[in-house]
Amino acid sequence: MTTLARSPANGTILQGYLAALATVVIWAGFILISRLGGKTALTGWDIVALRLGTASVFLLPFSLKLPAGTWRNQRMWAMALIGGLLFLILVYAGFKRAPAAHGGILLPGMQPFLVTALAWLLMGARPSRLRLLGLIPIAAGVGCVAAPQLLGAHDGPSTLSGDLFLLGGSLAWATYSVLVKKWVVDAWLLTRFVALASCLVYMPIYLAFLPKGVDQVPMSMLLLQGLYQGLGPTIVAMLLFLRAVAILGAERTGALVALVPVMAGLGAVPLLGEPLTGWLVAGLVLVSGGAFLSARLK
Repeated sequence: MTTLARSPANGTILQGYLAALATVVIWAGFILISRLGGKTALTGWDIVALRLGTASVFLLPFSLKLPAGTWRNQRMWAMALIGGLLFLILVYAGFKRAPAAHGGILLPGMQPFLVTALAWLLMGARPSRLRLLGLIPIAAGVGCVAAPQLLGAHDGPSTLSGDLFLLGGSLAWATYSVLVKKWVVDAWLLTRFVALASCLVYMPIYLAFLPKGVDQVPMSMLLLQGLYQGLGPTIVAMLLFLRAVAILGAERTGALVALVPVMAGLGAVPLLGEPLTGWLVAGLVLVSGGAFLSARLK
């Protein structure tokens, strides 16, 4: 009887896929837990504070000796304010007003579309015709989300304001992504700086002036929002994503990340009691398919 030896290469590839899928789960969970917090008495301002505060506490011991000049670097501050503070404020405001499935479509789903457009505008990186064709389903999927609002077929309160906030957050993150690529900044340094700089700017304003609802929710909700938001997408998902990219490559990892909108949209049905209409199903399929194609096509 022969014994099949395990190939080191196969083991490494398996690690890459596991890291990519774990990233997808964490990012989908970010959408679901953000919407869960948005349905409570917590304000969007509260969730921003919980995320930045928790992330900063955990990252501070690793940030006592940042490279010289980091705190005076205007590019680092620009990325922190856009990809950290502005992104979080817009996204959590959006999840107070719009369902999780919309977040899945307008946040990760729109990234290939927005990053391609901004890279073309800011860096002159003209996309190929094939990549542009891959973006068409994304535009169609977003149209499916907007259609019920425009046609008056939406039941319940309008989600348009929330959708606009989410789209603004998606644009902020796409801008941040393009700037990271343009300025070539170390990912671990940037992760630490974005969290700490955003916290330093935001916390005094939040504590002194912004409305709060932290005393109106149980401690379990505060812990859930703080720990998941501060550790999951901010630190753990970043490390897993970088690991997946190192093993599988950016294109294959990006194709797997296209699962996020579908996972978030489907997860919102049993976990949040959100309806999954025909328009949303079409939007999720089109956006995920477009994100998959744009990650695979040159």
